[in-house]
Amino acid sequence: MEKKMLKHKLGMLTTLITLFTLPHVSFATVPNGFVYLKDVDPTIQQDIRYAGDHNFVGRPIKGYQAPTCILTKQAADALKKIQTQLRKQNMSLKVYDCYRPQMASYDFYQWGQKPDETQMKAEFYPEVEKSQLFDMGYIAKYSEHSQGSTVDVTIVPVPTPKQPTYTPGEKLVACYAPYGQRFKDNSIDMGTGYDCMDLRAHVQYKRISQRAQDNRLLLRNLMVKNGFKPYGKEWWHFTLVNQPYDREVFNFPVK
Repeated sequence: MEKKMLKHKLGMLTTLITLFTLPHVSFATVPNGFVYLKDVDPTIQQDIRYAGDHNFVGRPIKGYQAPTCILTKQAADALKKIQTQLRKQNMSLKVYDCYRPQMASYDFYQWGQKPDETQMKAEFYPEVEKSQLFDMGYIAKYSEHSQGSTVDVTIVPVPTPKQPTYTPGEKLVACYAPYGQRFKDNSIDMGTGYDCMDLRAHVQYKRISQRAQDNRLLLRNLMVKNGFKPYGKEWWHFTLVNQPYDREVFNFPVK
């Protein structure tokens, strides 16, 4: 047991050393091994929230220069397989976030050090103190997203209803409000909205409608059968099990 613990600690130390020495590098194009999801499957819908204002911070996040999804080739190919299955059922995947530059996670961290910046609290974390968001596992200073094979995803019907445009300053509704009352995302009902930092967004939370539970199970089963593992605190978050860069963190911008 002690040897296993030591091995685990050494692995974590190696990862942390890599993260803290990460250079801030920009690329003219994406690095080898990465692709634009639209080039692999243009039918998968994209709603990249961190490139705009409708997210828990309330502004575009550093490193998101365009609202587009970049992933490792392996992760994009796996999503294409899932999309093929969903299209047969008149449904489609929609991604909220894909590859995330490390500079974006650090932007989250810096935001977390500013207790007065809570303009989006009423929608995204109404029952959680901002100071607890990192400790509770809702936000991370270093994210699997920066390895390129993690995706935030949902399912939308086809044909897809038009989604309202978020206007900064508009009245916010809690992300766990009933389906017809919270922000009118065109996703099928998953029990909460995206990036809802609340117990109701946990995968195993049962005090949501049966339809929402069934929809979560549908998404989870499709993702797991095609090589992804879920994150228990976020119904939308999945990481490719056999990701090609499990010891590397990237920092090129999304553009």
